[in-house]
Amino acid sequence: MISKRTAEMTSFIVMDVLERANEMERQGVHIIHLEVGEPDFDTPACVKEAACRALESGHTHYTHSLGLFELRDAICEYYLKTYGVSVDPDQVIVTSGSSPAIFLVFSALLEKDDQVIISDPHYACYPNFIKFVQGQPVMIRVYEEDGFQYRPESIKKKITAKTKAIFINSPSNPTGNLLSHSRMQAIAALADTPNAPYIVSDEIYHGLVYEGKEHSIFEFSDHAFVVNGFSKLFAMTGLRLGYVIAPTSFIRPMQKLQQNFFISANAMVQQAGITALKEAGADVARMKEIYEKRRRFMITRLKKLGFGITVEPTGAFYVFANARHLSDNSYELAFDILEKAHVGVAPGIDFGRNGEGYLRFSYANSLENIEDGMDRLEKYLEKRA
Repeated sequence: MISKRTAEMTSFIVMDVLERANEMERQGVHIIHLEVGEPDFDTPACVKEAACRALESGHTHYTHSLGLFELRDAICEYYLKTYGVSVDPDQVIVTSGSSPAIFLVFSALLEKDDQVIISDPHYACYPNFIKFVQGQPVMIRVYEEDGFQYRPESIKKKITAKTKAIFINSPSNPTGNLLSHSRMQAIAALADTPNAPYIVSDEIYHGLVYEGKEHSIFEFSDHAFVVNGFSKLFAMTGLRLGYVIAPTSFIRPMQKLQQNFFISANAMVQQAGITALKEAGADVARMKEIYEKRRRFMITRLKKLGFGITVEPTGAFYVFANARHLSDNSYELAFDILEKAHVGVAPGIDFGRNGEGYLRFSYANSLENIEDGMDRLEKYLEKRA
């Protein structure tokens, strides 16, 4: 008998779209992929060279379960340089991607039926992390006219004795929008009272901001966990390297989880991560410049095609566009676009009930492919009309 928590877990619909697209490609159909949030850039040469050197030098064994001290120290230096906040290396646990980091946080933080506040829409997998460790996600609707930012007063109304965490993600997946300084400050203030919930901040898209500035939660509160990694900013998705920065009291409990379930992150990749933080700045700047050109192009074309974008996204590599004028069923619409226009897009329903009626477009693809995808979408809409 399959366990109830596994049987009830929802699929990641973006992956369902991708896998159907892959089937079509095997049949000879050319697909433009705007559904998946994965950088199309090659991993920076200095990072690949560091990984190869590490492999040749014998970095093929277990490391300390917290991760290499040199990498943890480099992460602390990065947070001091970028945000002006001081973090101790002993507060850092290096993981095999940011997803295990989220798992460690909620496994250590939640008892059965404890609550975690998350936005709606949100990254599709967040509720499953919480439910898998028997917690309860509590949804807070965020609105297009606010740039899908939390309204702090709405959070405050939902806090109960069972609320253990407030989950934030800025820049956001799926919306690409940032939380403003004032709203982050107001959210952090909710964690400053006795027995207050922790703030869990997913900062995986930090560094990919084109207007304005992203802020780490540590600029406002130390009653917090930070989840981050190398996949997005450094185009290292397949290398699986992330980390969590946690309050000192949680490190030993989370370390025991790491030891039992994961042992340690990949030794060779940890070496590459040190190089990414210290030497890949120019590569990141080049990628950001190209992302920005794609962002402007995609927003302009989607608006011309009639999609609603009230507040333009300024971070990550997503545009969350209102498609309610086409359909109230984003799942069917996304697969119809795939089958008829041969363009992969993500249905808004994947990201929560309040995401229904939207489509997420990723500009983590070449400008040529994005232009081709927009042209195909234009023809699809003409036929649909």
